[in-house]
Amino acid sequence: MSPTLIMDFNRTVSRPLAQLGLMENEVGETHLLGWNLQAEDLIHIPEHWLKYQEPSSLQHYYLAFMYTIFMFVALFGNGLVIWVFCVAKPLRTPSNIFVINLALCDFVMMAKAPIFILGSINRGYQGHFLCQLFGTAGAFSGIGASATNAAIAYDRFSTIAKPFDGRMTYGRAFFLIICIWTYTLPWGLLPLTEKWNRYVPEGYLTSCTFDYLSPTDETRAFVGIMFVICYVIPVSLVIFFYSQIVSHVFNHEKALREQAKKMNVESLRSNQDANAQSAEVRIAKAAITICCLFIASWTPYAVVAMIGAFGDRSLLTPGITMIPAIFCKTVACFDPYVYAISHPRYRLELSKRVPCLGISEKPPPTASETQSTTTAA
Repeated sequence: MSPTLIMDFNRTVSRPLAQLGLMENEVGETHLLGWNLQAEDLIHIPEHWLKYQEPSSLQHYYLAFMYTIFMFVALFGNGLVIWVFCVAKPLRTPSNIFVINLALCDFVMMAKAPIFILGSINRGYQGHFLCQLFGTAGAFSGIGASATNAAIAYDRFSTIAKPFDGRMTYGRAFFLIICIWTYTLPWGLLPLTEKWNRYVPEGYLTSCTFDYLSPTDETRAFVGIMFVICYVIPVSLVIFFYSQIVSHVFNHEKALREQAKKMNVESLRSNQDANAQSAEVRIAKAAITICCLFIASWTPYAVVAMIGAFGDRSLLTPGITMIPAIFCKTVACFDPYVYAISHPRYRLELSKRVPCLGISEKPPPTASETQSTTTAA
């Protein structure tokens, strides 16, 4: 630990607890954040947060209620995705291994919500161990999801742009899964071991993440590199692959229309080819939607981290930093329901296995049915 950090810590904990502020009580007095923490807890909290007034009980309870809803929606939806994709033989394809991995990341993201809910109910920091557990789970699930979204984008690009030789194989899929978690591992473990950076409370001291506020070169280097590795690169790959998909689809459709016009026919596609193409496009739309949700939900958090490390920290009030954290959790809720709406085979399996959900999805026509329809026409 650098001398600057040691001096900051000594200045923080040397203040009597009474000087940290007066908590809201029966006579309406208020406290600053961290007013009731011992020295062994204060050492883990960036001093930036200790100058802000503690939020009201209502704010804490509102966040606890919101996270409770998020947790049940996300755990139910992602648990359903993991279960159905694992037990339904038609869904056990190489490409869907990435879907299961993404659902697992989202499940873990919200499985740690009880720590936040407990902290909100108790109005504060829940101790170093739970903070480390919360931060580690968030890092692995968030970074793993970003890398998985990039892999899904690559898979959709290969399938649509190269339908004959670009299909994902089990070997390639498992290799990419290993790459995803190898890519994620250092950025989850380094702050946990405190070899480089650390997990600390943020905002209302009820959630924890990597330290982006300590005014040291080590912190700035970690945040800058993590921003590139865990945000810029995955987002750039997602944008590149999906832009290639859109370009390929438009060019392919244009070529088909021109060729059909030359041959004086309405379309060159058979019904079967059209159905297959439609299913692929629907799956690609679902994947694009999920990746857009990921970018929209994690971009505010990336901005907050960069401001904390390189910008004006006075902009980062506890209330402001809680908003990007909420956005991050919403994507874990939406992902499984986007697939429920847009993935035809998943909807079909849900209608078979969980009929109480009221989902009605007809199976795709077989080749013989398509041929009979064509002949009758």
